[in-house]
Amino acid sequence: MMQTQTGRSASVWQNMNTTLSRRVALTLLAHPDDAEILCAGTLIRLADAGWEIHIATVAAGDCGTTSLSREEIARIRKAEGVAAAAKIGAAYHCLEEADVQVFFDRSANRKAIDLLRKVAPTLLFTHPRHDYMLDHEQTHLLARGAAFAYAAPNASELPLIHGSTIPWLYYCDPVEGRDPYTGQWIKPTVHVDVTEQMPRKQEMLACHASQREWLRAHHGMDEYIDAMRRHAAERGREVGMDFAEGFVQHRGHPFPQSDVLQELFGGNQ
Repeated sequence: MMQTQTGRSASVWQNMNTTLSRRVALTLLAHPDDAEILCAGTLIRLADAGWEIHIATVAAGDCGTTSLSREEIARIRKAEGVAAAAKIGAAYHCLEEADVQVFFDRSANRKAIDLLRKVAPTLLFTHPRHDYMLDHEQTHLLARGAAFAYAAPNASELPLIHGSTIPWLYYCDPVEGRDPYTGQWIKPTVHVDVTEQMPRKQEMLACHASQREWLRAHHGMDEYIDAMRRHAAERGREVGMDFAEGFVQHRGHPFPQSDVLQELFGGNQ
């Protein structure tokens, strides 16, 4: 039920009053390497500021090959995810859904809620509602649903960690920064300067050698890394930085309304 005080619910005010009582950030994205492309610079800054970092994927990327079996490439890509996360002392998780078969259904929803129950994030990153492939869009639904539900005592049979609450929720850029349905350039609500973090972000992305090598063979250049750098540079130019990552904050009821990334890092709006 809606309360007074600018229409925010009691749960929002509780969240605001316990700001940063837990400093745990989680990315719930579709595939291994999505976090490294879309938000690793911000994760590095959070890790350096003392935050506990978790990188999770819904799928293991078992279609990311032209020559290996699903089982072989899944093992490789999950190992690459672990290696990339280790670069910043983060934990890697996989919900073990199949590539190009990610759906918001009962089973996947249960896995997503249970993941958040185990991690109890105060800050969550996921894909935007509109993106270039449906795995990303369905992951958006799973993350948003779990963010809303996980702290409810009866939402999971797993124990509820003290301090669990609805997290700050941010949407990473869609691929190429454009809405795939309209072609419109997405305007972030906050930019995070990742200029100093770019070498480490690049190292994390380079851990995903199975994807990098395939693209090198296909394009004849290191397009995997170069495309990431181009987009970060484009976001940076918008706000006078060398490199930046852009995010759109979810501000629907009853999610936190303050911009924690702006407060932490002074990103331009």
